[in-house]
Amino acid sequence: MLPEYVAFDLKSAALQWLLILGVGASIALLFAFIRSFALYGTNGPNEVGREIVEGSKDFLGISPRRVGALTMLTVREAIRRKALLVFVVFGILFLFGGWFLTQSNDRPELQVKVYVSFVLTAIQWLILPVVLLLSCWGLPEDIKARSLHTVVTKPARRNEVVLGRMLGFIAVGTMVLVVMSLFGYVWLVRQVPESAQSQLICRVPVYGALKWKDREGNEATKGINTGDIWEFRGYVEGATRGRAIWTFNNLTPADMVEVQEAGKEPVERLRVESRFQAFRTYKGNMNRSLLAQITLVNAAKKLAIPLKPFELSEFGNVVTLIDRKLTYDDDASKTKKTIDLFDDLASDGTLTMEVRCLDANQFIGMAQPDLFIRKPDLPFASGYFKSIAGIWLMMALIVVLGVTASTFVKGPVAMILTFFLLILGSWFHSFLDQLVKGSVQGGGAIESMIRIYDHKNPMVELDPTARNRIIKQIDKIPFFGLRVVSQIVPNFDRFTMSEYVANGFDVPFTEPVPPYDSALLPAILSLAAFAFPCLLLAYYSLKLRELESK
Repeated sequence: MLPEYVAFDLKSAALQWLLILGVGASIALLFAFIRSFALYGTNGPNEVGREIVEGSKDFLGISPRRVGALTMLTVREAIRRKALLVFVVFGILFLFGGWFLTQSNDRPELQVKVYVSFVLTAIQWLILPVVLLLSCWGLPEDIKARSLHTVVTKPARRNEVVLGRMLGFIAVGTMVLVVMSLFGYVWLVRQVPESAQSQLICRVPVYGALKWKDREGNEATKGINTGDIWEFRGYVEGATRGRAIWTFNNLTPADMVEVQEAGKEPVERLRVESRFQAFRTYKGNMNRSLLAQITLVNAAKKLAIPLKPFELSEFGNVVTLIDRKLTYDDDASKTKKTIDLFDDLASDGTLTMEVRCLDANQFIGMAQPDLFIRKPDLPFASGYFKSIAGIWLMMALIVVLGVTASTFVKGPVAMILTFFLLILGSWFHSFLDQLVKGSVQGGGAIESMIRIYDHKNPMVELDPTARNRIIKQIDKIPFFGLRVVSQIVPNFDRFTMSEYVANGFDVPFTEPVPPYDSALLPAILSLAAFAFPCLLLAYYSLKLRELESK
């Protein structure tokens, strides 16, 4: 199945988080009871209960004043450790970056993409190493220098120490990020060539649900596969009954945009933007692209209004403007009729668009985000600073993980552990999810070795023999551990939102748009989901740790 544009299910995510937290807490309690029996014998359960009661009192009695003092202390220590030297690297990078980016591509939209990607990537990969080093080395260095002993002898609880460290490092990172992002925005607006300034926008799309019809006009689960390994897009065959059907809900006249034509009064129109791919089975006329046509349909009223055919743009988007008043030829009465887009076609806020290919034996490919209604654009700053907010959320999560790791291991080990989680969650989390869901072709480890030995292609199913059935069952055992890992390792792809801005789109709040996996709400909830368990783990790790051990 093709990936779809779906809403973020907050209820399902909350239930899953509670389940994982409950399982994790149960395992932690089990190990605590085993350890307490080993140390205190039959008095062990009482010790565990006492620690739980004391921890509850500490969290209920958190003092904002003490946390604020520890946060300020952390900020001063970070500045004293020359954390702000990252500005020097940032300045040098942007000082000479324009030499290599100016006029890097003749196409304006690609010029903007290069500049925006450079700025956001530079900010992200300069801020992350700074907070990684600070958060992982802060507490171990304080313990080694015995400066933490002064703090814990005061009326400061261990959870306040941990919280003060986290907030302090986040404050330092925020200060650096604010300066970088403001400088980067000004640099970006000034450095983008004049010919590409019009591309510095944030398009606000409205996506619809996608369905298919095959060449015979019957409903299909997906489009035609023309041999592309990446099945993100399905294809429709030309000059057949094959259709790609988008259904848009909750449309109102407010979704229309004001269009100014030369010498005419501004008119409000519905702006539809599309980007389809062409697949040619024969050369044809290479001076002309394939033809596609959009038809507006209201099945209940038996209305089907075909719009003017248009040529596909091989390297850009095609904008179709739809007037509110539409004129069409009525076959029954043999006259021209005029209808209203919202009163007649989309009277209940639902509008259906069917897309077909007009060239025989040719194909056009499309995915759910490839056709959308484009609402009035937002300023470029809107998407830019939302992307910066995603970087801030990622930075805060790295601080939380780094400080937590530093409470039970030394600085170098904490840094390696946090960096490993960053790499695993950034580049391998999607592959891990595919393994867990069983969508990776070739099966598990043992099945893959059998396929290599038998010289069988991963796309060919194994024979249903007893041996192969046993192998498939054995391969499911490691997948349980992988499932646990996929649930506890952060998905850092949710925080990377630069692709939206680089391609001229606003950053979505709740619904990630395929093939991307990022949106603001999932990113915010991911940080919150890890912050509370990490604070508990860091508190008890620091509370039970022998501070004299360096």
